[in-house]
Amino acid sequence: MTVDSHVHVLPDDLLIRAGRVVCPATGRDGPGAALVRGNRIVTIGDEIVGEARETLDFPDAMLLPGLVDMHAHPAHEASKYGIAPDTHILPRGTTTVLSQGDAGANNWPRYRESVIEGARTRVRLAINLSAPGESMPGGCFENLADVDVDACVAAIEEGDDTIWGIAVTIGTTVTGDTDPHEIMRRALNAADRTGRPLLFGSRNHPEFPLAEQLALLRPGDVVTYCFRNDVDRMVSDGRVQDEIWEAQERGVLFDVGHGMNSLHFAVAEAAIAQGFLPDTISTDQYHRHVGSIPQHDLPRTLSKLLAAGMSEADVLPRVTARPAALLGLSGEVGTLASGACADLAVLRWNTEALPLRDVAGAERPGGCWEPILTVRAGELIRPDAT
Repeated sequence: MTVDSHVHVLPDDLLIRAGRVVCPATGRDGPGAALVRGNRIVTIGDEIVGEARETLDFPDAMLLPGLVDMHAHPAHEASKYGIAPDTHILPRGTTTVLSQGDAGANNWPRYRESVIEGARTRVRLAINLSAPGESMPGGCFENLADVDVDACVAAIEEGDDTIWGIAVTIGTTVTGDTDPHEIMRRALNAADRTGRPLLFGSRNHPEFPLAEQLALLRPGDVVTYCFRNDVDRMVSDGRVQDEIWEAQERGVLFDVGHGMNSLHFAVAEAAIAQGFLPDTISTDQYHRHVGSIPQHDLPRTLSKLLAAGMSEADVLPRVTARPAALLGLSGEVGTLASGACADLAVLRWNTEALPLRDVAGAERPGGCWEPILTVRAGELIRPDAT
């Protein structure tokens, strides 16, 4: 891809050069530069000449579209998992993030005002099926009366495209004694009435096997925590279970959702070796990760998937173009195409980074991609921004 000879650099433009410019959406991969005007990408080219207001040069780094995290917890208040997205997510290369159930129908209006409209980070919501969201100390589905389908549907109809789908997790720590079958029935009812997908966390309990849970899901629903090492997991005796392949064949999608419990190298490596790849790579970043050493973020998470056996050509679309498409943001987000929003991430490979560890402490050798610059709608954000 070369610059159009009719494109001229203007005095207020931003020019970022990199030793490698990668855009999975357009197929670009090579040295080059991004020309930004206002909040838009003007062009990506091999040679762009002219005096911009600021020119940044990163000969030893990779310039990507701003990263897209399909599962995290951006929230300022009323979520026990929440982290400030502009402090803990945006400076780490991620410009777009989907909240996994931080708000429900009761606190959705305040969440929209304070986070979706108030943050520089682009935030979308998988609304919690439980009306109070994650505002209570216990599990959000412990009280079945909170699982209000009508309230959830009304919030989605009022919330337009800022509410992407519905978050429902049926693990025992979330449901307590509430019947998970009834929670699923209500979740599917709300999803069918609104035409929205589920962001689904499965249950590890023999009375409701994973195969039965997956059979309830529809094409476009997303299973998160796919590489955890529970008793009822996707890999057993070193083999990806038949129900996983069947669900994937039907169009059910799978997301990593790293978090504190859901990325085990042994599970990921076995699945990847057999050809099973997650559809999206996400952090499940929340308050317990604040101040972690090394800092938990999406560049480190994608580096772990590289260490587990995925190729770079498979990893990079799963943190850019693919989650952008699932969120309905193709063309605007997750791409370096001309006219797209000027959301960019600059990452540098650190061969001496702190070890890559899974949630059980297992380590894998290799370096790590680390963020050195984020651009959000044309504005520069450094990794140490607060």
